[in-house]
Amino acid sequence: MAAGKEIRGKIKSVENTRKITKAMEMVAASKMRKAQERMRAARPYAERVRSLAANLSHATPEYKHPFMVANADAKVAGFIVVTTDKGLCGGLNTNVLRATTAKLKELESRGQKAEAVAIGNKGLGFLNRIGAKVVSHATHLGDRPLLEKLIGPVKVLLDAYAAGQLSAVYLCYTRFINTMRQEPVIQQLLPLSDEQMQKQEGKHGWDYIYEPDAKVVIDELLVRYIEALVYQATAENMASEQSARMVAMKSATDNAGNVIGELKLVYNKTRQAAITKELSEIVAGAAAV
Repeated sequence: MAAGKEIRGKIKSVENTRKITKAMEMVAASKMRKAQERMRAARPYAERVRSLAANLSHATPEYKHPFMVANADAKVAGFIVVTTDKGLCGGLNTNVLRATTAKLKELESRGQKAEAVAIGNKGLGFLNRIGAKVVSHATHLGDRPLLEKLIGPVKVLLDAYAAGQLSAVYLCYTRFINTMRQEPVIQQLLPLSDEQMQKQEGKHGWDYIYEPDAKVVIDELLVRYIEALVYQATAENMASEQSARMVAMKSATDNAGNVIGELKLVYNKTRQAAITKELSEIVAGAAAV
């Protein structure tokens, strides 16, 4: 029964694969809860910084930070592409990279070039394959986003925009909706528009006393505001990664179970056919005697 032995080998191989995918599903489920807690814990800070930055920008109309001024003459756009370091998470990276590619093509049609900062191995590899100019990158972030690992690479684009070299900076990441749904987002990070920095606490104005002066405070606050947005995007992407990996590994485990069932059915049919053939040969031999 050479065919039966081959089928048994396939069944054993798929069973081993199912054990691996089941273990990965359980690990992802454990990490997913922690990632979601970190993401939700960071949201109130990001919203509060957004509110404070909006109120300060409206309370001091005589000073405009470079982040709020459009560089109309610049012909280069910056991209911060947030992806995962590892694979096996379904179409998570594919979706955000497809959206990024569409945005790059749109800018190219207008005669603009692009510079990119890659956060995550998958995005770095993709940008290198398509020939995009990668000015800095941050990889091997682990399971917990650390702001000190993100500030350096992102600051390259922020300084370039402040110097008037970039027309805009876009943040590309995957936003966490729920465990079963994550959506790719292309968000304009710079220049900061009035729509992005709406007042969060009604229509009344705010009167601030600045120490040492308004320029120093607003300069520092808007940099922290951008860093908070990048950190929040990374946290959202990590929560999306673990959720997508858990769903993908559960689907793989279920598919492995279906394949094992089909192979066992084929194996049983093959074994029964071999037994029937042997019985037929025995009966035919006995009849001939």
